[in-house]
Amino acid sequence: MIKILIVRLGAMGDILHALPAVTGIRAALPEATIGWMVEEKWSELLACAGTAISGDVDCRRPLVNQIHYVNTRQWRSRIFHSPALIAGVRRAVRAGKYDVALDFQGAIKSAMLARISGAAVKAGFVTPRESAARFLYSERYGRIGEHVIEQNLGLAAQALKKYIGPLEIKLMTPPLPQDPAAESWANAEIQRLGIASFALMNPGAGWDAKQWPAQRYGEVALALARHGLKTLVNAAPGEEPLAQQVIDASGGNALMVHSTIGQLIALTRRARLFVGGDTGPLHLAAALGIPTVGLFGPTDPARTGPFGKKCVALRHPESQTTFSHHQQTEAGLLKITVDEAVGAARWLLGGGHG
Repeated sequence: MIKILIVRLGAMGDILHALPAVTGIRAALPEATIGWMVEEKWSELLACAGTAISGDVDCRRPLVNQIHYVNTRQWRSRIFHSPALIAGVRRAVRAGKYDVALDFQGAIKSAMLARISGAAVKAGFVTPRESAARFLYSERYGRIGEHVIEQNLGLAAQALKKYIGPLEIKLMTPPLPQDPAAESWANAEIQRLGIASFALMNPGAGWDAKQWPAQRYGEVALALARHGLKTLVNAAPGEEPLAQQVIDASGGNALMVHSTIGQLIALTRRARLFVGGDTGPLHLAAALGIPTVGLFGPTDPARTGPFGKKCVALRHPESQTTFSHHQQTEAGLLKITVDEAVGAARWLLGGGHG
């Protein structure tokens, strides 16, 4: 049976955008061996903490048979040791004897890792994110669809056509790991905070231009509280001051939470609503089928917005698509009002998504 290597090293949202395609591969080729090269910090999106890196799929590792950890930051910081570290990854992945490597990332580093995997086919996009990456592929395919999730599915379908025959790789909701310890933590945290029904908010973003003002998040939390819904504010390491601004603006109707990725998965499963910008936790909520309000500015929701029927992406017509990491909030994003965000939340909570 075919052995397939997925190369998508990070980050959180990008891995979540690749998961539906891999879910489709698993459904079309249930006996296939699927491996994944990933930055270790994001591995809980694929398997519970402490799970063996290889074996049969189950609820703790629902899609992949083998996980190949990489740590590119360590490679850069330990330049004199990086050749040995890379050689170790090369040996481990070549031992998997993969037939096809699918590079969903499209960066030079990911294409290089696909190339050193030893897979007979190294497949990527004709127009990868970093153009030089295309020279490292043995097969190149065009993009199908507008959203990244659709494009990843299209790459998989084209590259694996000869292996699946008349079968079709369909777009499917991905299963995420079920960590018993994280599930218990989430239940205990909800009980500790004394909440029965809650919204989850993530005010942070990958860069400042994507960050809607914390004051406005707090005002949304205050409005939700009038409808009996408390808000939990997800604070990644270093984002505590930002989360505190949301809490202060909420009039005490928001509470801060800290979690691992596995714990965040468990907590998000229990949320009635998610509100946030274009960042990993937003895409996690969408993947879990949680009603989601996305606040977009410099990135285009048509390409990277929350994907699913229970999602609303707000973006002002004045916003310009750019990946420049400006330090000031994008002007169009600032034109999204609190009332618009609250209105979208009410519509979703009222079942307006159908």
